[in-house]
Amino acid sequence: MTTRLPLPPSLYADTAVARVATPPLDVDKTVPVAIVGGGYTGLSTALHLAEQGVEALVLEAQEPGWGASGNNGGHTNPGLKHDPDQIEADFGAELGRRMIDFSYGTTNFTHDLIRRYQIPCEARQNGTLRAAYNEASAAAIEKTAQQCIRRGMPVQYLNCEQLREMTGTDRYIGAMLDTRGGDLHPLSYARGLARAAISAGAKAHGETPALSLRRDGARWRIETPRAVVHADKVLLATNGFTDDLWPALRRTIVPVFSSIAATAPLSDAVARSIMPTRPVLYESGHITVYYRIDQHNRLLMGGRGPMRWIKSPNDVAYLMRYAERLWPQLKGAAWTHGWNSRLAITKDHYPHVHEPAESVLISLGCNGRGVALSTAMGAQLARRLIGGAKAEIDMPVTGIKPIPMHAFWPLGVTTAVITGRVRDRLGV
Repeated sequence: MTTRLPLPPSLYADTAVARVATPPLDVDKTVPVAIVGGGYTGLSTALHLAEQGVEALVLEAQEPGWGASGNNGGHTNPGLKHDPDQIEADFGAELGRRMIDFSYGTTNFTHDLIRRYQIPCEARQNGTLRAAYNEASAAAIEKTAQQCIRRGMPVQYLNCEQLREMTGTDRYIGAMLDTRGGDLHPLSYARGLARAAISAGAKAHGETPALSLRRDGARWRIETPRAVVHADKVLLATNGFTDDLWPALRRTIVPVFSSIAATAPLSDAVARSIMPTRPVLYESGHITVYYRIDQHNRLLMGGRGPMRWIKSPNDVAYLMRYAERLWPQLKGAAWTHGWNSRLAITKDHYPHVHEPAESVLISLGCNGRGVALSTAMGAQLARRLIGGAKAEIDMPVTGIKPIPMHAFWPLGVTTAVITGRVRDRLGV
């Protein structure tokens, strides 16, 4: 039997809407589609399958939203890590264009879905700022903005004066504003997505890890602690918590902890002096820092922290110090929460979709853009699961390629974080 682990000690766990009932699976089931992983990818896919009359069964080791889906920065950011021109160079004009259109449309897709299902998750669409504090990063961001503008996107490049007005700090010299970005309460959204999927006809079971997966005649057999699932098709959507359920899959991603510290609600005057128009912001640096002011005047600062679970804002004191550097008026503010979770980074920084066997689909590696990207991928994956290989999706379907020297990833990540922070301080 499995033991339900408590949610990370996050602000979200203390303020989310009530969880939806997802009891452990205790009887054998035969279903058209089994989905392993109850984060945004799995839940959105289940919802979009159910909308088309296809029953999906979600198997989640803990509860929906327990992992990074319920513990991220809450940003809905458009696009992929790479610039549009680079995407077309990597994948060709036709697929590249589809990838660009899809990825930059994920935020509108997500906020439209939230409105359609009336999911109570404090969603806003006040824009995303990608900001630079050195000349090299500013030049790169301006180049990205030009590529987006050339493609007709609602994007503009802002100078230091405009940014001072938008952020309340003189730290930044340039930024790209994409008005399609926004934010939400991640755990409330995960629970709302689960509720929507279940209401549409999907089934979801928490405390039900998939222990093994193998072919059994015409179907796939998934062993869980209390029951067996037989499924015509399977989706693996485990992202930063990917294990050895499918051979070599774990070695295709690097699971990285991303940490967040949150203040108590700030006074209206202080909150207005920080991000007065309430966009979200992420910095273009070697080590990304991201932040937002939520609907209750709390500042949430995120970035790389220890490569282990944390329980207190003191575990990421550098984020609190950095916040006071940006906004000296925060000195003396109460920091109430500090938490983290694991996300999945791929070697090429693209999301990965695999079909390693007939009727098996895998999607993982959001590289820090999981909220909107995972949600929109759900519709793509549902189309592929229903239509098979002839149903084209707007992301490449690639083979599984383990990362060389994968066993050394903890040391590599720690070294990269330390080096990145030094380079960011030096402005190189």
